[in-house]
Amino acid sequence: MGKSRSELGTFAGRMISRRKFLKLSGAGLAGVAALGAAACGGGGQDTGSITFGFGPDQAGGLQKLIDEFNRQHEGDIQVTWREMPASSAEYFEQLQAELQSGEATIDVIGGDVIWPAQFAAAGYILDLSDRFTDDMKQDYLDGPVRAVEYEGRTWGVPWFTDAGMFYYRTDLLEQSGYSESPVTWEEMKEMGRRVQQGSGTEYGFVFQGSEDEGGVVDALEHIWNAGGEVFDGNEVVINSPEAVAGLTLRQSMIEDGIAPRETGNYTTQESQSVFTNGDTIFMRNWPFVYGLLSNEEQSNVRPEQVSIAALPVSERGVQSQSGLGGWNFLVNAASEDKVEEIWTFIEFIVAPEQQRTFALESQRLPTLHSLYEDEEVLQGAPVASLGYEVLQNARPRPVEPYYSDMSLRMAKQFNASVKGEISPAQALETLEQELQEIVNQS
Repeated sequence: MGKSRSELGTFAGRMISRRKFLKLSGAGLAGVAALGAAACGGGGQDTGSITFGFGPDQAGGLQKLIDEFNRQHEGDIQVTWREMPASSAEYFEQLQAELQSGEATIDVIGGDVIWPAQFAAAGYILDLSDRFTDDMKQDYLDGPVRAVEYEGRTWGVPWFTDAGMFYYRTDLLEQSGYSESPVTWEEMKEMGRRVQQGSGTEYGFVFQGSEDEGGVVDALEHIWNAGGEVFDGNEVVINSPEAVAGLTLRQSMIEDGIAPRETGNYTTQESQSVFTNGDTIFMRNWPFVYGLLSNEEQSNVRPEQVSIAALPVSERGVQSQSGLGGWNFLVNAASEDKVEEIWTFIEFIVAPEQQRTFALESQRLPTLHSLYEDEEVLQGAPVASLGYEVLQNARPRPVEPYYSDMSLRMAKQFNASVKGEISPAQALETLEQELQEIVNQS
C-alpha cells in the first residue's frame, strides 16, 4: 500500500518535501508524467485494450454505453470496466495507493471533481489541454470545466455533474398557503415551523452534517451563501464574520429544532431516507434523490409532491451558490502510449448522444449546455430542468493539490461546530491556522 494522503510523496527513490512535491508544475509536471509512464505498469503495450475505472452503476446505463463502444470498435479498441468502490473516499485511497506504487492498471480514470489538482501535481495524470480545447469548453457548464483546470492547464474532461440542491414539499407548502420556496434561511425556518404545525410533519429540514466530504460541502455552501470564502489568492480567509454567520445559522437549524439533532451525523443517504419517508419538509441533497421518488419501494413521496430550488441565502439579493459535485475523465500518465485510443473512448462517452443516454438510463446529469434544452432529457430526467439554474451557479471546492488534507481538517471542525461541541468562531479560528499551515508547507 502507498502512504496515506497526509504523508509526503516519494520520488526517484527518496523522500521529498511537500513544497518540492507540489511545485512540480508546468514543464516539471510533464517530466514527472513521462517518468511515471516509464516506471508504471498501467497501460502496458496492448494499445487496443483499455481499462476504465469507475464505481458501480446499478441503473445499468454505463455498461450499456461501454458495450456499444466495444461493438462499434470491435477488432480495434476494446474497453474493460474495472469496478471501483462506491465510496469516493475509498476509491481515492485505493487509486492513490496504486498510482504511488506504480502498479495502477487503470488507463482511464472516472474521477471525482476534487481529484484533478492533486493528481496533476503528483504527475499521475496527463495534461489534456491540447485535446480538450477552449473552443470545446464553451459547450460545457462552467463549474465542471473549472474543476479540471489547474495551474493554467487542463487535466480532464467533464463527464456528468452534481450540485447541492434544495428540495421542498410543494403539497405541504400549498396546504399552509405558500406558493413559492423560501429565498433566505430565516424564511425557511419560519415556513418550516408553520408547515410543521399545520401538517404534523416531524421535521422542518434535514441536511448533511456528518464528518465526511458531504458535511464539508454542506458547510461550505453555508459559508459561501453568507458571503464568506476559504481563500483570497493564496491567503486563507475562512475565519471571517461572514463565515461565522454562515456556520452559526447552520448550527441553529439543530439548536432551534428545525432539523433533528441526529442531523449532525447524517450522511447523504440518511438525510435522503428521512425525506423520502415523508418525515421532513425541506432537504439539502444531491440530484440523485429526485430519481428515487418514482420508485414506490424506495419512496413514500411522489415526484409531483416535490420541487427543487436554489439553496437559501443569508439575505435577499445574494446569489445562491451550490457546491459542485460530479465526475470527470482523467488519463493515467502511465498510459500515454494508448492516448489516441483513450481519446477515442472519451470522445464517444462525452458526446451528446451518450450523455443523453446516461441521463435517461442512470439519471446522471449532463455537462453539455445543449442537453438542458433537449426535450427527451427534460422529460426523462426532470431534475435536469428543475435544477439547471442551480447547476449553472455551482462552484468547485478549492482546486488545490492539497485539498484532501484540507478536507480532513474542515470535516472535523465543521462537524464539531454543527453538533455544538465548539462554537463556529472557534472552529473557524482553528481551521484558518490549520489550513494556512498546509498552504505554507506546500
